[in-house]
Amino acid sequence: MTERPILTEVKPAWVDHYGHMNLAYYLVVFDMACDVQWLDLGFGPEYRARGMGTFAAESWQAYIREVREGAPLACESVVLDFDDKRLLCRHLMFHAKEGWQVAENEVLYLSIDLTKRRVAPWPQDILARLAAQRSGEAAKRLSLKPKTR
Repeated sequence: MTERPILTEVKPAWVDHYGHMNLAYYLVVFDMACDVQWLDLGFGPEYRARGMGTFAAESWQAYIREVREGAPLACESVVLDFDDKRLLCRHLMFHAKEGWQVAENEVLYLSIDLTKRRVAPWPQDILARLAAQRSGEAAKRLSLKPKTR
């Protein structure tokens, strides 16, 4: 069994009438994981002070195994791909004590100039951080490539 640092645990309010964590709260936990990853990527308060931010544009989730109230949760996040204005990440959720995977999430984020509320290029220092942290793993569902019809 692989133990991971606990990010949070399943709260009583997150449990639905089936006795397990409601699907909406998986996204809450993945968003918490994103907050941790953002600090590593340089998207913390200093980034926002520069007038920059990130917005999620698209996401995909897979619910692999149910969790119940009180279950300790841990997440791991990786950079899958990026270009001059977009970032594709994967977040994996685990039972923090027993090690089995609970769910996964891919998210496409946009670089945003917060003063204009428009998509804008990543600053050069952020591009360097993204390049250093790119995992080399392939995305499962989302892509930076244009969709063809």
